[in-house]
Amino acid sequence: MKHRIQSIIGKNHSLRGIAAMACLATVAQAGGTMTFGPDKTISIGAGLRASISSTENGAPNGTSNATDFNLDSIRLYTDLSLNKIIKGTFNVERGGDNSVQVMDAIGRFEFSDGFNVWVGRMLPPSDRSNLDGPYYLSTWSFPMGSQYPAKFAGRDNGVTVWGKLLDKKVVYSVGAFQGHNRFAGASNDSAQPLYAGRLQVNFWDAEPNPAYYCSSTYYGKEILALGVASQMQKDGVGTVAKKGDYKGLSVDGLMETKVGSGWVTLEAAYYKYDTGNVVDFNTPSTAAPTANVGGLAQGTSNLFSAAYLFADNVGAGRLQPVVRYQKFDADLAKGVTKRTDFGVNYIIEGHNARISATFSKVKIGNGPDSNGFIVGTQLQF
Repeated sequence: MKHRIQSIIGKNHSLRGIAAMACLATVAQAGGTMTFGPDKTISIGAGLRASISSTENGAPNGTSNATDFNLDSIRLYTDLSLNKIIKGTFNVERGGDNSVQVMDAIGRFEFSDGFNVWVGRMLPPSDRSNLDGPYYLSTWSFPMGSQYPAKFAGRDNGVTVWGKLLDKKVVYSVGAFQGHNRFAGASNDSAQPLYAGRLQVNFWDAEPNPAYYCSSTYYGKEILALGVASQMQKDGVGTVAKKGDYKGLSVDGLMETKVGSGWVTLEAAYYKYDTGNVVDFNTPSTAAPTANVGGLAQGTSNLFSAAYLFADNVGAGRLQPVVRYQKFDADLAKGVTKRTDFGVNYIIEGHNARISATFSKVKIGNGPDSNGFIVGTQLQF
């Protein structure tokens, strides 16, 4: 789980600086952990996602198929430890839009399994998919129903209190964050914070994730989990002239168990977003990528996925067919979007090395189906 721990962190931007520190430090572990004294360490890592996609009618002329070669994500991870309690995280990501952004910058005060405080930029308590991030889903593409507001990659600036109780089978997280629409002309001119919370219960084994984070498949564990999350913010939606309070609620469940010689994974989620019947502020072109402004929609969404991991290796890895169905019903726009994904993952080393191939069918309202195909490679070091 070293790389999963590093996914709450980032990699130092200066290779020269790391090289200099390495001269003074004892290398404690292969893969990028250096020790400077009792409980004083720096760990570094990296992640990459790249894909080839073909989208029906996706070319600029609107009628031809589009084939794209995508560098979806590059992440640099750094984990720092000052002592047994005070730790730090710094992650950066270069996303699909070619911008490089600070993903995580967290001061971590970790007192015990049951009580910890994080401050800085992080994932607010939210749904399982958002707490997975793209690297720990069971499918390649991020689900459309996970629409909690965020500055970048699901993150916001704030504080989270979290802990794991009862043999780590009950996980709680609550926090306050800068929130949505703090922008000229947008609704949050009074700088109201966003409040978030999540409670998760594991009925079988405890999930082996760091902090309050999640995964949507473990490639072979006995998991039965139920989570409930909510976010709310006064004046979180709309414009200065017409504001609405924002409320988001999600319920998600995950089951993974052995069936025959392989492993079945089932996941389901339900989302309800309430904007007080107010249409949100349109995101202006002048807004920075991390402005966290505009784009929220009132409506409901649901998700269901099923996967089966075969026990026997095929070459270097195992095959995991997966199917996922999603539906988003936008109340104010009076539109329904449906998406079905049929895919297969080739699991070489868990979430650290896998190849995914997915065929997708998308239907928006009464329009025609739009089909797409994507082959993606994911690596973490």
